[in-house]
Amino acid sequence: MNLQSDDFELFDVPRRFEQDRSALDARWKALQREAHPDRFAAQGGAAQRVAMQWSVRINEAYQRLKDPLRRAAYLCELHGAPIRAEDNTAMPAAFLMQQMEWREALEEAGSTAELDALDDDVAQSQAAAIARCRQLIDEKADYAGAAQEVRALMFIARFGLDIEARRDQLGQ
Repeated sequence: MNLQSDDFELFDVPRRFEQDRSALDARWKALQREAHPDRFAAQGGAAQRVAMQWSVRINEAYQRLKDPLRRAAYLCELHGAPIRAEDNTAMPAAFLMQQMEWREALEEAGSTAELDALDDDVAQSQAAAIARCRQLIDEKADYAGAAQEVRALMFIARFGLDIEARRDQLGQ
């Protein structure tokens, strides 16, 4: 293992959006076994601390690689297309209109059925955006375009949390 490796090198998987989740899970378990601090008990505290650092690094990489949104953002960053979500909120007009419609629907939702329908619509939009990310990254190598999709996915994920908060408000 090399501390300079990116997450894909660490996990020995291709630097692509599309990943085999079971392969990631298996590799995570293997890396954790290899770096577990208990394996270094006989070598003393310093070796155990290094093993603990590796364990943390492995877990961070695994969290990034298994989450499509985080994986797409990471790939964009690796290829020189920073997400810059905090200062780049420009989105296409159609996406902004969709957001406004969802916000109105959320404010008007008064039942579980209405929230479920909105949640289903949001989930479909999220799945479509993830599919576009896969295509932009894996097929077109358009990392700037993928970065815009990642920003859209971040909006969608936050809105999903708003739906859950509304569910809690309704006590459902």
